[in-house]
Amino acid sequence: MKNTTKLKHILQLYTVSLDMDEEEQLHLSLFSKHKSGTTTFIDKSYTKVMGKAFSYMMKIVKDQTKKK
Repeated sequence: MKNTTKLKHILQLYTVSLDMDEEEQLHLSLFSKHKSGTTTFIDKSYTKVMGKAFSYMMKIVKDQTKKK
């Protein structure tokens, strides 16, 4: 799956903040649109950060569907 497709899915549930620190590591923060909470993923590669965020989102969605 392409990163733009992953981002599109993530943006349906989260507000996204993307930042870079002085060590050139990307910080991708997810802010839930439905619950209070923030999760941040850090890595040197945009692809890896996006993959971690997408996996996290899918885990949360899967857990929520099991509860129903």
